[in-house]
Amino acid sequence: MSNAAPERQILLVTKGHPFEKEPFFSLFDAMPGVDYTHVEQPAAQALFTVEQARPYDAFVLYDMPGIQFRPDGPPDFPEPPASYREHFLELLEAGHGFVFLHHAIAGWPAWPEYADILGGRFLYRPGPLRGQTRQDSGYRHDVPHQVSVLASHPVTEGLPERFALTDELYLFEVFEDDVEPLLASDYAFDSTHFYSAAKAVCEGKMYDNEGWRHEPGSPLVGWTRQHGASRIVYLQPGDGPAAYANPHFRRLVANAIEWASQARSAR
Repeated sequence: MSNAAPERQILLVTKGHPFEKEPFFSLFDAMPGVDYTHVEQPAAQALFTVEQARPYDAFVLYDMPGIQFRPDGPPDFPEPPASYREHFLELLEAGHGFVFLHHAIAGWPAWPEYADILGGRFLYRPGPLRGQTRQDSGYRHDVPHQVSVLASHPVTEGLPERFALTDELYLFEVFEDDVEPLLASDYAFDSTHFYSAAKAVCEGKMYDNEGWRHEPGSPLVGWTRQHGASRIVYLQPGDGPAAYANPHFRRLVANAIEWASQARSAR
């Protein structure tokens, strides 16, 4: 944890997807004006109540709950406990801020409203989404690309109009009509440039897109939205050390925490 006098207290939630812990936590250790408490899933679920969340200005979610991977077949998608869903929605109505990072957009695939909260969904298997059957999503690691800032906003404050980033990208579902776009990538978001998530987790075929077709996807890699009284930020970057150490990504995360926290401050 940071030794600096904290201005913002955040709950940092992980588990469900592997990551390099030391460089990831260094991102928050070096963040001025922020102190964090780290809790893994599923223990973190106990803190998703209005009362238990009171000490925290915002939650930062780098988790991927609701997916149980199996070595011998497709993953299972358990539903979240009813009490957890209820308390989560109460937090949103109460105006608690949330910052979702990278793979968090794949969480709780058996809970349709979770995708509505975030503004999109990464699908590990083909399935229904908003009344339509969607192809499984795509992934591509270590992509050098350029990120453009689309809007003047507190989350993008201090960023150049365009900056370089090397990171994993997703070909996924973005509810563009429901989000305020902040960042876009110049990468080609089509199935020839990505690998099938279903082939990786269901067949054990990493880096494979043979016979897999996905409609061209959204170039958006960062957005905000309002859900209930809460401010929501989703940042698609954040897969590994190259992203964690990138000064522009660090600025983005710090800005997102500050902006999401202000929803509670304004009450």
